[in-house]
Amino acid sequence: MAKEIERKFLVVGDAWKSVEGTHYRQGYLSTVKERTVRVRTINDQGFLTIKGITQGVSRLEFEYEIPHAEATQLLDALCERPLVEKTRRKIKHGAHIWEVDAFHGVNEGLVVAEIELSHEDEAFDKPAWVAEEVSGDPRYFNSNLIARPYTTW
Repeated sequence: MAKEIERKFLVVGDAWKSVEGTHYRQGYLSTVKERTVRVRTINDQGFLTIKGITQGVSRLEFEYEIPHAEATQLLDALCERPLVEKTRRKIKHGAHIWEVDAFHGVNEGLVVAEIELSHEDEAFDKPAWVAEEVSGDPRYFNSNLIARPYTTW
């Protein structure tokens, strides 16, 4: 069984921009609360991810690599609209890797940092550019940015 334990924070300042980012394009085949099914492309790779309901900061997660051409076809033909596009930067700080996502399109202006942990109460150091925690706020779930994009808040 795969389990994701993740905390999410808003980002302030520009210090995080010093690291080169990678473009992510993703869409959802299902965004019901009990499960999401996501399709994602990163460079020349494609992925299909199934996530369960969030309990605290944990949830089941299963991810499978699929052919890039099939992922692109799913994104273009079957995924809910709008797609989520973002640039992700991976930044090492202390013992952890922080993933900073700067969103584009209808979510332009939103920048969040995520940290994956091995257990819910694991201690970690926050970089100076990490601000308010939004882990428990469903507005910041990528799957919810489709129905209610950041620019409409």
